[in-house]
Amino acid sequence: MSTEHRRISINGLRVEIVRKDIKNLHLGVYPPNGRVRVATPLRINDNAVRLAVIGKLGWINRQQARFDDQPRQSEREMISGESHYFLGRRYRLNVIEHNGLSKVILRKKNTIDLYVRPKTSAVQREMVLQRWYRQQLAALVPPLMDKWQPILGVEAANWTIKKMKTKWGSCNTAARRIWLNLELVKKPVQCLEYIVVHELVHLLGRYHNDKFLAMMNAFLPQWRSRRIELNAAPLAHATWNY
Repeated sequence: MSTEHRRISINGLRVEIVRKDIKNLHLGVYPPNGRVRVATPLRINDNAVRLAVIGKLGWINRQQARFDDQPRQSEREMISGESHYFLGRRYRLNVIEHNGLSKVILRKKNTIDLYVRPKTSAVQREMVLQRWYRQQLAALVPPLMDKWQPILGVEAANWTIKKMKTKWGSCNTAARRIWLNLELVKKPVQCLEYIVVHELVHLLGRYHNDKFLAMMNAFLPQWRSRRIELNAAPLAHATWNY
């Protein structure tokens, strides 16, 4: 299937156009900055896309305003008292300097104890926390894979966790390889499950077309509410374009 990606300006609005072998036009506005994306059948020209976008400008503006109002974390300094998130809950960071190995411990359901050596920099402290986040996410994914691969009748060749600024997840359908964003560990576990199912369904259908949406509706009927919950959670300081 041929696919064409390009960007055009419509009434001063930057719009990403993706042309591919689908039946219907799909318009979406994505957090955190209200990126506008149109997936359109190959036969539809730019003028038709412009008309479709102009007809939805009011809705687009409302969606972008909602994202502008979404809470965002300030840049993390990795000091005691800061808020950090894990599985959708907010925790207070407690930095403890000691001469042993660096480690992270959850305490009293609302505190993250971060043990580091004296004079450890903010960057080094963040690396310790990120390593712990990665370990936690790596433990959460296998049960979800074991649950959903038999249900969907698919099997990923492998999956990997990495930091991504533009997507919650990604799937290389040819290699049957799935990537999951490390930031998912900060979101509720049902949001992680939604992304796992989403990427596994891509092994049945590459594109976000009507067939793909029908499969999502059939296998995970509540996927839309989980997507809303995922995108409503406080955003990290890093700028995302997803």
